[in-house]
Amino acid sequence: MPERYGPWARGYDLFRRWQRDGTWQRIFTELQARADAEELISWDLSIDSTVCQAHQQAAGARNRGSCRPRGRAASLSSRMTTVSDARTAA
Repeated sequence: MPERYGPWARGYDLFRRWQRDGTWQRIFTELQARADAEELISWDLSIDSTVCQAHQQAAGARNRGSCRPRGRAASLSSRMTTVSDARTAA
């Protein structure tokens, strides 16, 4: 900051005061309104509704191993019949 403005802390205090009382927002709004009136701003919008979620372990959940339920294996009688099984049975 140039020395003619005094110590940097004074400039920072003024900046924060203007930020808190809305001076910067009013300046921005006025400049934006003028630019819009002169058609210097293009108001193209792009709206995306994509949702991205992290896996539960990424969020800190405990990793308890495999997702398969524990228990007995399926019996042979419940296994699916394939085409080759059907030919040998016939």
